[in-house]
Amino acid sequence: MAMQAFDVDDDDDLMNEINMTPFIDVMLVLLIVFLVAVPAIHRAIAVDLPQAGGSAPAPRPAHVSVSVRADGALFWNNEPVAPDALLQRVRKTAEADPQTELHLEADRKVPYERVAEVMSMAQAGGLTRIGFVTAPKPNGAR
Repeated sequence: MAMQAFDVDDDDDLMNEINMTPFIDVMLVLLIVFLVAVPAIHRAIAVDLPQAGGSAPAPRPAHVSVSVRADGALFWNNEPVAPDALLQRVRKTAEADPQTELHLEADRKVPYERVAEVMSMAQAGGLTRIGFVTAPKPNGAR
């Protein structure tokens, strides 16, 4: 049995593998075309929807903003307010709509005790949905 050397000039051999590169290129182009075209088509279709029973979506609850400056001064929707007047405004707002959200903006130098007092006033006045407003960190900061 003699070993045969690989013949480079033999063109009669069939290729056993399929070249997938053109197929992948075409699929990627089609994917990009669909990603660009679908949102445009979706917005361009005008459909007259039928009316159906049911309730309208509930409106988002209103919110009020309470700010506490570094010196302890209080603000209700950017208007200066005294602590006793703050409690009255909270009560009036809670009577109108108990689902009103209170957005608490406290300066970073305000002692936690002062923030806790404002939260306690809000809860005593009937507003239980309290959220803290913060500023986003700059990119790259941890």
